[in-house]
Amino acid sequence: MDTQDARVALLSRLVDHAPLFPPASLPLEEAVAEDERARASASSFALARFVCPASRLAELPDVGRGVSVVLDGPLERQARVEAVEARADGELGRLAGLAREVYVELPLGDGLPERLDELARLGLGAKVRCGGESIPDEAALGGFLRGCGERGIPFKATAGLHHALRTDTEHGLLNLLAAVVFGEEEDALAERDPAAFALDASGFWWRGRSAEAPELAQARAERLRSVGSCSFFEPVGELVELGVLPL
Repeated sequence: MDTQDARVALLSRLVDHAPLFPPASLPLEEAVAEDERARASASSFALARFVCPASRLAELPDVGRGVSVVLDGPLERQARVEAVEARADGELGRLAGLAREVYVELPLGDGLPERLDELARLGLGAKVRCGGESIPDEAALGGFLRGCGERGIPFKATAGLHHALRTDTEHGLLNLLAAVVFGEEEDALAERDPAAFALDASGFWWRGRSAEAPELAQARAERLRSVGSCSFFEPVGELVELGVLPL
């Protein structure tokens, strides 16, 4: 795969596939079958880890790549566990070293700077919910992005990222990527004009700002590691409709 292709740099291993989780909530056999369909698709380069609760890890067959485990109980140590996701309750130091990457879900709002300071001190990543039971506004989500950037904290975003662009009820995947790459977080997150974005082999653009493959790869490596989605085909399908995918 061409590492100088901006689409590869921005989208490679972006989507952590979570078909076991709401709103999809597929039975295990169907979730694995859906994941196999994603792996066989033309856009499979955008597929990252399979997401599994710790309580069901022993049931999960080989999915052909690494797993991100959501802690809902004791963690069974396995070589295929690449990442761990946990809530910010209890002593966070206990999470350090559970996997190569650990993402702690933080509530947005009061106390966020102090929580981010603790993650930075412990060398842990952050996790933010962009939808679900509540949808953070652009100011809250933008503040999280800036806070992580200022402290050099890599993060994972999850929930409510099934659309390429911002809608009335959900944040957009391209919006989030533009906010990470270009800054001006609130404006990028609020953008609804499809013509404001462009992504092809040579670069990524948003309202006159541009970035080429090396800068995009750095933003992914240092900042936004992945997004969690119970569906692989919903966000990818919209990127296909916009002409971004497949390669």
